[in-house]
Amino acid sequence: MSNERHETPQEPEHYVNNDPFDPTSVERLTEEQERYFLASQWKIMWWKFRRHRLAKWSAVILILFYLCVPFAEVIAPYKPSQRQSNFLYAPPQAVHLFDGGKWVGPFVYGLKAQVDLAQMRWVYEVDKSEVQPLRFLCKGEPYDFWGFIPARFHLVCPAKDGTFFLVGTDRLGRDLFSGIIYGARLSLTIGIIGIIISMSLGILLGGLAGYFGGIIDSLIQRVIEIMRSLPELPLWMALSAALPVTWSPVWIYFGLTIILGLLDWPGLARAVRSKLLSLREEEYAQAAVMMGAKPRRIITKHLLPGFTSHLIASASLSIPSMILGETALSFLNLGLRRPAVSWGVLLNEAQNISVVTIYPWLMAPVIPIIIVVLAFNFLGDGLRDAADPYK
Repeated sequence: MSNERHETPQEPEHYVNNDPFDPTSVERLTEEQERYFLASQWKIMWWKFRRHRLAKWSAVILILFYLCVPFAEVIAPYKPSQRQSNFLYAPPQAVHLFDGGKWVGPFVYGLKAQVDLAQMRWVYEVDKSEVQPLRFLCKGEPYDFWGFIPARFHLVCPAKDGTFFLVGTDRLGRDLFSGIIYGARLSLTIGIIGIIISMSLGILLGGLAGYFGGIIDSLIQRVIEIMRSLPELPLWMALSAALPVTWSPVWIYFGLTIILGLLDWPGLARAVRSKLLSLREEEYAQAAVMMGAKPRRIITKHLLPGFTSHLIASASLSIPSMILGETALSFLNLGLRRPAVSWGVLLNEAQNISVVTIYPWLMAPVIPIIIVVLAFNFLGDGLRDAADPYK
């Protein structure tokens, strides 16, 4: 008999919580799980989106910009075509709160203008002896609200017999800040209407190509390849130049919208096609076919929701591209023209680089364009992440 001892392995110690059992914590966890499992797809997307801070702030910024669309007359202190003949190329007037250490409230100092004949330019001097308090929620310049309701109510007004040029004036003495507010009405809506046209065509043609395949797929792919082979900006310029110059600004606006929408759908259509080619072979899609569902229902109810995140991301990226497209065409004098007002029309005043070096505030419409484009990109990232089922 061996004298070696066979030591039995010791069992690991178990930790036992001596605290009294709280059944409410288990019930609360169960309720949260049940709330999540029973929530709709859109509610889950909203919960995820709220955790994306950058996207939330971008959405707030875009909402503020889009409030300028219905309420431009109320927000702008002047009409976009109103001229101040005594203040041509006036510089921005800074808003102050204190004058000589004394609280006055929001006000601007007056401007004294004179012509520099040596350099042939307007020179302005701030007159600190002339304090012009701003008026809020006031009666100012009359206008027709939405084109048919006479009104005079403004969010902010200059002092009586005073001026308020927040970002300066142009060569005809028109207030640039009022122009930017009114210009948002056309520049922001052209992207929304254009993306509706683009997404409708992209989903329709891409869905037909991806689901049916065969000759339908081949024809649609050849059309997409032809359109993708054409240079985008020259094509925009050619089609915009083809619009009759006798058209009113309204018809020019709708013509540009249709052009931008018709030229933007091929990329989305190709993405929809590739997704449907893979998703139509899934078991749930085949089951729907065997149950007798029509192709329209299979595509819209079963296949398209599978890549909603991609559609949302594509839409959020296409809107700023259309805004930039309208801005570029109007800047080159091939899009909207006066008396229509858009951000591109305002930038048309800044084509002369020598004028911009003397009056740099003419480039002010670039600022809202940059902010809106970045906000749409960040919002698209947040929506894409929220719609991704794997996150």
